Amino acid sequence: MKIKKVAIGLVTGIVNGLFGSGGGTIAVPAFEKILGLESHKSHATAITLILPLSILSAFIYCQKIDIEWSKVLWVSVGGIVGGYIGAAILKKISTKWLHRIFGAFMIVAALRMIL
Repeated sequence: MKIKKVAIGLVTGIVNGLFGSGGGTIAVPAFEKILGLESHKSHATAITLILPLSILSAFIYCQKIDIEWSKVLWVSVGGIVGGYIGAAILKKISTKWLHRIFGAFMIVAALRMIL
C-alpha cells in the first residue's frame, strides 16, 4: 500500500512541477480508484497535498524565472477567497454532482489544450 501512495505522490508531484499546477487531476482519481477513498475525501486530500507541492515548485520556479509578484499577490487574494468558498461548497455537493463537475472541468481543460 505504501508503494501505491508513493507512486501517486511521485506522479502528482511531476505533473504539478511540470505544469505549475494540475496535480489534483492525477491525485483525485488515483485516491478514489487506487486507494479507495470516498469522493469528497479524495478532493479534500488532493487539495491538502497540492499545497506543499506548489510551495516547492514555486520555490524552484522563483530561482529560474522572473516572477511578477504584484500579479501573484492579487491572484492569491482571489484564490484564497475562492478556495474558502469551494471548500464550503464541497461539503454540500453530492458525490454524483461532484464527479460531473470535476469531469466537466477536465473536458473543458482538455479541449482548451487541444484547440
